[in-house]
Amino acid sequence: MEQPEVLTGLDAASASHTAESVTKKLPEATSAFWVMKIAATTLGETAGDLFAQTLKLGYFLTTIALFLVFVVTLVVQLRSSRYHPFLYWTVILSTSMAGTTMSDFMNRDAGTGYLAAGTTRLGWGPQGLGLGYPAGAAVLISVLLAIFAVWKLSGATFQIRDIVTFRGEALFWSAILVSNTLGTSAGDFLSDSSGLGYAGGALLVTGLLGVLLVLTKVPVVPNVLLFWIAFVLTRPLGATAGDLLTKPVAKGGLDLGTAGSSAVLLAVLFTLMAYAQVRERRSAAARPVGEERTPVTRRAG
Repeated sequence: MEQPEVLTGLDAASASHTAESVTKKLPEATSAFWVMKIAATTLGETAGDLFAQTLKLGYFLTTIALFLVFVVTLVVQLRSSRYHPFLYWTVILSTSMAGTTMSDFMNRDAGTGYLAAGTTRLGWGPQGLGLGYPAGAAVLISVLLAIFAVWKLSGATFQIRDIVTFRGEALFWSAILVSNTLGTSAGDFLSDSSGLGYAGGALLVTGLLGVLLVLTKVPVVPNVLLFWIAFVLTRPLGATAGDLLTKPVAKGGLDLGTAGSSAVLLAVLFTLMAYAQVRERRSAAARPVGEERTPVTRRAG
């Protein structure tokens, strides 16, 4: 049974404690969770580039369209009554795709360094803010820290397995969107500007994730902190892996194309989602009636 979530700031008239039951809607952070996260973020990179660059819709239009997709999927997720793997990972994917083009729009411009040979313009509207990776990362880190500050002040838990309230889930998804955008910026910096290249960037992030895995065995290091660092780092891993798959051989990529790579990654993610859905149904069927519901203690603030 999960630990009770304590909510503060409620009507003082409810000074006497009352208990409600709410249903978990977020998954456990298991090894399968991280495999699916990396698959989703890699697909987010290739699919975002497919719309913005290959189809030449541009960063501006694609960002608007994919952000609207994120909003729609998020509303459905927030309105759902329990955890649905397909729905949850669809929102993760939408944040990855939107984060890809949001990062590109913030950091890039219409310079030839980011456009295919012979291309002078991508889609309608502004071609990019051209902030550059350091300035863009500083903005995103500030926004992410602000979200965590509000989250802390709200009294909601940072443990995703214990998030069972609308407020906590809304803060969670806000942090996810910004962290995926930040991760894209970090991945693109490693791929394009660090000199490591796509494979080198992916290997570096993989090594950092290995260090985090070791740190989970150190009692003094909070696992919640490690989780969020890992969540941010899996995005640049997906970004560099996606670039490795799609970029031309002359630039250090495998030149598999955004369309083909996205199709393969979508099939992989769909298979993993189907597997997670089957496991969730079996787990729910095996649980005693009411066990999947978590008691939430409310008290006056």
